[in-house]
Amino acid sequence: MNFKIHNKEIDHRLEAYDYSLDQSLIASKPSKVRHESKLMIVRNSELKEDYSTNKYTKDLLAELREGDLVVINDTKVMKARLKVELENGKLVELLVLEKSDEFTWLCLAKPAKKLKINKQLNLKSPFAKDIKLKISGIDEETGGRFIKFPENINDLISMNKLLDIYGEIPLPPYIKSTEEESFHENSYQTEYACNPGAVAAPTAGLHLSKSLISNLKKKGILVMPITLHVGYGTFKPIDQEDLSNLKLHKEWVSVSKKVVEEIKRIKRTDRRVIAIGTTSVRALESSYSHEMEDFIPIAKYVDLVIKPGYKFKAVDGLLTNFHLPKSSLLLLVSAMIGRERLLDLYKKATKEKFRFFSYGDAMFISPDSFLEK
Repeated sequence: MNFKIHNKEIDHRLEAYDYSLDQSLIASKPSKVRHESKLMIVRNSELKEDYSTNKYTKDLLAELREGDLVVINDTKVMKARLKVELENGKLVELLVLEKSDEFTWLCLAKPAKKLKINKQLNLKSPFAKDIKLKISGIDEETGGRFIKFPENINDLISMNKLLDIYGEIPLPPYIKSTEEESFHENSYQTEYACNPGAVAAPTAGLHLSKSLISNLKKKGILVMPITLHVGYGTFKPIDQEDLSNLKLHKEWVSVSKKVVEEIKRIKRTDRRVIAIGTTSVRALESSYSHEMEDFIPIAKYVDLVIKPGYKFKAVDGLLTNFHLPKSSLLLLVSAMIGRERLLDLYKKATKEKFRFFSYGDAMFISPDSFLEK
């Protein structure tokens, strides 16, 4: 099938990224063994066999070469979902997103209309004393609330300690699970998660088992971490039909000097940079400075939008999940292989009963499948 490489007019319409999905294909729990989730491999569209579906994530090992760089996101999902009590005794749910100022944190609220400015909230736990919170403002961009926590809750480390006591893992609403909370505390984290700060998992990384990572290293493949604290920008639904001026909520990114130096070395060879997940893509591409025409270390908030027409500077290949319709993640993958082709592959995935979204199966966008850079 011939696919149009880039139709700017259509590609910039949100409705063009919609697709139908049988709800039974939405995964409610991961595969029993991380590296045994199904894997679709996307190859050069000019090939007769331009994709394969009879693989598993462990087969990623055969797709990579000695000297390739695999970049993982080492963020850790915080237990960022809190149940707080209003003054009338009714419960409201908060999702802690990010620090706003001093000990004030931006939180999504459900239902938000009950949270009025200057009202007090009571945070309870059977394992610790009650904590008083106060609503100090409303965020116009997200519709969330600015919540004042105790003065000692003033950075990610102190907030993570509080959430470990009072919070729950913030699973996406489409995961209808009967599993115990402790199950998700393990399964909804990557094996290498070590930097608390995310409110959602970098889900492509959930496919990487310790044994697969070990085998990659034994083959001479470098595995290096970046950090992107997955936040509102990753999972917020797009609410504008015209995508030409799309903006996304900022997320904290750290790309070290060591990673940058390795990318620079690789770009002088035939080795490839393989990103594990769209968050790793967003982080790595944000480390390219157009002013300097070079990669630089970064530790800052980024709001990079990647959509069809984007020219990739860092990433040559991607392991990713099957994403929600009309999502920014679908735009990002479309930028790699084209929107029409991606949606056609999604149709094939549904026919072959691939599992979708956070706990679902995986897709490997091979380096030879990329549109021209």
